[in-house]
Amino acid sequence: MLHIMSGLYIHIPFCRSRCIYCGFYSSTLLQLRPRYVEALCREMQLRAGELKCHTVATVYLGGGTPSQLTTDELSRLFRHLLYIYKVEQGAEITMECNPDDITPAFAEALSRLPVNRVSMGAQTFSDQRLRFLRRRHTAGQVAQAVSLLRQAGIGNISIDLMFGFPGETIADWQSDIHAALALGVEHISAYSLMYEEGTPLHHLSLTDPRYAPVSEELSLAMYHLLIDSLQNAGYEHYEISNFALPSFRSRHNSNYWQAVPYLGLGAAAHSYDLDTRSWNVSDVQRYISLIESGQLPTEEREQLTTDDRFDDMVMTRLRTCEGISIAATRRDFGPHYAQYLLENAQKHIALNRLAIEGDHLHLTREGLFLSDSVMSDLMHV
Repeated sequence: MLHIMSGLYIHIPFCRSRCIYCGFYSSTLLQLRPRYVEALCREMQLRAGELKCHTVATVYLGGGTPSQLTTDELSRLFRHLLYIYKVEQGAEITMECNPDDITPAFAEALSRLPVNRVSMGAQTFSDQRLRFLRRRHTAGQVAQAVSLLRQAGIGNISIDLMFGFPGETIADWQSDIHAALALGVEHISAYSLMYEEGTPLHHLSLTDPRYAPVSEELSLAMYHLLIDSLQNAGYEHYEISNFALPSFRSRHNSNYWQAVPYLGLGAAAHSYDLDTRSWNVSDVQRYISLIESGQLPTEEREQLTTDDRFDDMVMTRLRTCEGISIAATRRDFGPHYAQYLLENAQKHIALNRLAIEGDHLHLTREGLFLSDSVMSDLMHV
């Protein structure tokens, strides 16, 4: 029997409080956690056949804030997961955590779970900017959390950083980068602060000029500083927003960029099986009700056309340092698509936004900051 590798994503939507910038689905109804965990276990059973011939190579608990679950709830979840699914020996099992949730007791409990990678949202090492974001932790708690995780045996830690805060200077950003490097973590993800429509941050930016986004020039300077600083420190810039020490790339996220099938469990979770995309209802109470009545929580399923799959490939693989294989494009989509890709790339090659090395078309450093525009020009629809 062919064992196809796949990923498993589990959405834990609970947050003690909402951050000012967050556009992801989350809920502060913490009292629903026990019923939600039971519903997740039931969804695993209802959808077990969807990965019948697949070996799960990566598991990712995202949120929300997975570390808002109790250790008993996490234990229940993992016991059921390992019972239902064939999880590869040595699978990457990531859990997102808030730094202030990592107490000595929580870290010790984590050591008894199959989690071998932790991703933490540090965001910034300025307490003032953390308060602005409405983050619960302080800058000092990030280093403390890393230390406790190390003591618990977690040898693969990732942190998230943000840049482009209102009023932030290059010197401020340099200080954050230095603080992140001092932690010695294996992986760093860094994003420009996004003003998602409907978030409190977006509303602030419309009503108060003090909260306007930084200029494109400053944002670009911050991005270049990030790349130089992390590469000089030995990190590989393997995806637009992601940096890893050798052999510590995020395997789960890399699967997304390489079109590996994945199953998403929980409220608002997305799934992909090469032919279709589907997503669950974005309402924790409705999700629980559907599961408890024996129904699947799928809100919508979309059948992918060849154009859809080609555009997905452009959007995901061009984000990576390897870029797009011309030969693989020709094999998977046919000569028309390969020719289309090369013809539409010419303008950006001439502008030094794209380059071809051997068989691979990839973004140049100049093209990284203009990736959305470049990708749009290469898409088929």
